[in-house]
Amino acid sequence: MIFKNSSEPSKSPHPRLSAPTPQQLPWSPWLAVVFVVVVYFISQFVGGLIVSIYPALHHWSLTQANDWLNHSVWAQFFYVLIAEALTFGGIYGFMRARGVSLIAIGLRKPRWSDPAYGLLVLPLYYLSYVIIVAVASQIVPSLNVNQAQQIGFSGAHGFAPLIVTFISLVILPPFVEEIMMRGFLYTSLKKNLPQIGAAIITSVIFASAHLQAGSGAPLLWIAAIDTFILSLFLIYLREKTNGLWASMTLHGLKNAVAFVSLFILHLS
Repeated sequence: MIFKNSSEPSKSPHPRLSAPTPQQLPWSPWLAVVFVVVVYFISQFVGGLIVSIYPALHHWSLTQANDWLNHSVWAQFFYVLIAEALTFGGIYGFMRARGVSLIAIGLRKPRWSDPAYGLLVLPLYYLSYVIIVAVASQIVPSLNVNQAQQIGFSGAHGFAPLIVTFISLVILPPFVEEIMMRGFLYTSLKKNLPQIGAAIITSVIFASAHLQAGSGAPLLWIAAIDTFILSLFLIYLREKTNGLWASMTLHGLKNAVAFVSLFILHLS
């Protein structure tokens, strides 16, 4: 992986890799939208398929296998690890095949100011969320603001299970999702769209992935609202810092608050 400060010239020491501007990216922004959606679903499917090999090798019944997949912290950890690795690999492979460095989508060298920006924006995000949800509740009284998101890891008790749960929720998703959404997708959309249009489309796609469609539970509109608002702040940080590390920090801090609340303080 090649990092470079944004103040340096947009060239790569590797002869095949370059860091073009959004307008110079050698692919259509709509191809990027399709690619992100396809990579997301394929990574989820393949991750689940690979993890399912373990109960199949042990000749477990369908009930036993489903119980293990739904309640084993280690099964859920390897599922997240595989899915996130496939997502990152898909984005990296797509860009490398076209001779474009990850620097072009904001994965530059980190700066000391990046985590500070993420920390400073965190209370602004929470304040905006509270205000918008309060207004939305008045406009749509049926909105269930207390509906819980199904994030798994219900069996996370003890040091090792909590560590892998932390990695699965606080480390991996912020890193990979920021590369995919605020990096690859948002930067690609800016090729043909104004910044606000690219931001809205990116945030709608990001929010849609948190509706829990297909889970059997009612659509999780409160999580979609939450992640849409969060995405706008993440894009602000992406633009403010010309990189992804500040947005990764904010995303990670937000997930860390949820982790502490659910798994350390056991607040519902």
